[in-house]
Amino acid sequence: MADTDSPTSEFDLHLEMDSLSGKSSLGLEGLPLFSSRPTGRKISSEEITTESGIVGHGSENCGSRCIILRSIFRSIKIVLFSNKLNLLVPFGPSAILVDKITKNHGWVFFLSLIGIIPLAERLGWATEQLAFFTGPTVGGLLNATFGNATEMIISMLALRNGMIRVVQQSLLGSILSNLLLVLGCALFGGGLALRREQVFNKPSAAMNSGLLLMAVMGLLFPAVLHYTRTELDFGKSELALSRFSSCIMLVAYVAYIFFQLTSQKNLYMPINEEERPTGGNSVDEEVPDISKWESIVWLFTLTCFISVLSQYLVNAIEGASVAMNIPVEFISVILLPIVGNAAEHAGAVMFAVKDKLDISLGVAIGSSTQISMFVIPFTVVVGWIMGLPMDLNFKLFETATLIMTVLVVAFMLQEGTSNYFKGLMLLLCYLIVAASFFVHIDEDSSQEDHP
Repeated sequence: MADTDSPTSEFDLHLEMDSLSGKSSLGLEGLPLFSSRPTGRKISSEEITTESGIVGHGSENCGSRCIILRSIFRSIKIVLFSNKLNLLVPFGPSAILVDKITKNHGWVFFLSLIGIIPLAERLGWATEQLAFFTGPTVGGLLNATFGNATEMIISMLALRNGMIRVVQQSLLGSILSNLLLVLGCALFGGGLALRREQVFNKPSAAMNSGLLLMAVMGLLFPAVLHYTRTELDFGKSELALSRFSSCIMLVAYVAYIFFQLTSQKNLYMPINEEERPTGGNSVDEEVPDISKWESIVWLFTLTCFISVLSQYLVNAIEGASVAMNIPVEFISVILLPIVGNAAEHAGAVMFAVKDKLDISLGVAIGSSTQISMFVIPFTVVVGWIMGLPMDLNFKLFETATLIMTVLVVAFMLQEGTSNYFKGLMLLLCYLIVAASFFVHIDEDSSQEDHP
């Protein structure tokens, strides 16, 4: 009996050791994360001998795939179906279809313009989700950076097509839109919702205003040099000054970012939150809707979609101007920035209504600072690399408009308080700017250089 029992026991022992090794590998790789089956369930010897390598691993792979697919569908549902503005998403594919079939630039421009709005808003939303994992300062910088991604993409595509004046006017319009329209709506909405004066971080606003004045200086001198005819080397000194000033502005912006990350860690934290006691959890504490890696994937995906749609938008600008009888200047300065600033617009108003005016200022003024101190000089350097005469001479009319806008905003924010009347004043100023560009004719628009 002992001789007959020993082989069986050795065989059973080998089976048990194999099953334990299989379960340990599955426990390390799949069971704790993906398996919905109870780990304490006993596995029969038949399952081990006949299906250990096929059914066991297959069921675990199927379970992990199902959970991954469920997570993907949940993320898509949150991104695409959690905002009513996403009803405009089909306008984007419709623009591409109309361009392929009819080549009607008026309709292509209109459809792509509408289609970019929800993509830009979702891009800003994904940035806010990522900001939950990075902290207030880095989150504010990310919000300003990806909030300007649409303008950056449109500018690079227009610059590649040699549309230098469109690049200059669209970036100028983005600064005007952020300072007057976005900030005006934020101050107006927050003042009406709270029915009292709001307080914000005055030193932070003063620092951004100083950077904006530095950007105005960089844009002013090439224009003055051009219109006073005092260039040392006519036609070259203006371009050389623009490139040198752009490099200086980029250095200043990098120093500003370093200063924010090292010395101003609470720059984007509202004053009301700084005064709250740190003990205990806040009742209205917000939590992210998606994970950090989901936010990164969606940022990349939405940026790609915006890039594709922006290509059709840029190609249809001149044809749309003729078809709709609207000046190219008005399209570049008013219409394009409104679409590009959709994310900033929604976010700034939302934070102001929640009495987080410092974040609204960080989004609106911080975005304007980034465009004037980084995006504009960056396009000059890129044009330099591409051999295009992209410079900082935004012409006299545009430069004067920017100077007055920066001065008005600086005076509005000098007291460190805000109310709905200040917001209304900024909105009325924006209407004056929009009307001015509707009747303005750019003498260089018809002489645009193409590579």
